[in-house]
Amino acid sequence: MQGEHGAAASGLPTYADVARAAERIAGAAHRTPVLTSRTADAMTGAKLFFKAENLQRAGAFKFRGAYNAISALPEAERARGVITFSSGNHAQAVALACRLLGAPATIIMPEDAPAAKIEGTRGYGAEVILYDRYSQDREALGRSIAGPRGLTLIPPFNHPDVIAGQGTLAQELIETVGELDVLVACLGGGGQLAGCALAAAELSPGCRVIGVEPEAGNDGQRSFREGQVVTIPVPRTIADGAQSTALGDLTFAIIRAHVADIVTVSDAQLVEAMRFFASRMKIVVEPTGCLAAAAVLNGLVDVRGKRVGVVISGGNVDLATFAQLTAGAA
Repeated sequence: MQGEHGAAASGLPTYADVARAAERIAGAAHRTPVLTSRTADAMTGAKLFFKAENLQRAGAFKFRGAYNAISALPEAERARGVITFSSGNHAQAVALACRLLGAPATIIMPEDAPAAKIEGTRGYGAEVILYDRYSQDREALGRSIAGPRGLTLIPPFNHPDVIAGQGTLAQELIETVGELDVLVACLGGGGQLAGCALAAAELSPGCRVIGVEPEAGNDGQRSFREGQVVTIPVPRTIADGAQSTALGDLTFAIIRAHVADIVTVSDAQLVEAMRFFASRMKIVVEPTGCLAAAAVLNGLVDVRGKRVGVVISGGNVDLATFAQLTAGAA
């Protein structure tokens, strides 16, 4: 795979790679705040620490991995340009990172991605190529474009430097609040969960790491329980950032080694969490960004009496969609 800079001999990143990523992204990525809510603590009987990556640059945690991976490329390779495929948050992250690092960016995005994410990606100066996520293979399309143009593919999750970059959010969280009993992260392709698991294993060894994905897209949960990567059709869920069809081989290997469990939440529970964040904590969180919180607030993870880290992964949602979803919930 291109761009496997700094990974262990096995190809899997380690905590040392997370630490290097933190040095690379310092000054480029925001050190996002950790939020608390007495209401949420009372609801769950736990002490919750919300890592607000909806306030990260480009609106999501994805900037960490994208900037780390692109900045690690040799200068000549970076100058030729980068290509990726993404429903939106990794797209915007790569586009912004490329702008900051002086690299051309080509982004393959589903034509039904939220308009705000497509507009944001173009706004950062990237070339956007749209495709049909239900009938076209984005990875094959990416390779067909990358080869002739000499572009480096930076995939959204299955890449050592991307995983290591995402792990910096858990590193920051634990540095800020101390050791945790439980860390709950969002799960799509597994970059966030794998990176956070590496950081937690090193910095808070007794911490149970839990992944959360949408009910309609439970490939990660099935893979975890069956001991092999399971591929599913593109899931239909409002969590557009978690519509991946399978974990990567790198993310799966780390998740198997360091994650305690994977649970799922419904779209209705995601909407409830969006409403909670907006009404009680005064923040806008996209559906995918609510995965971890929805599981905790609905009692799907054992948190009573525990210190719990909860990742809010992103806030990129069209305002009309946000208003429709939150107003329509009971």
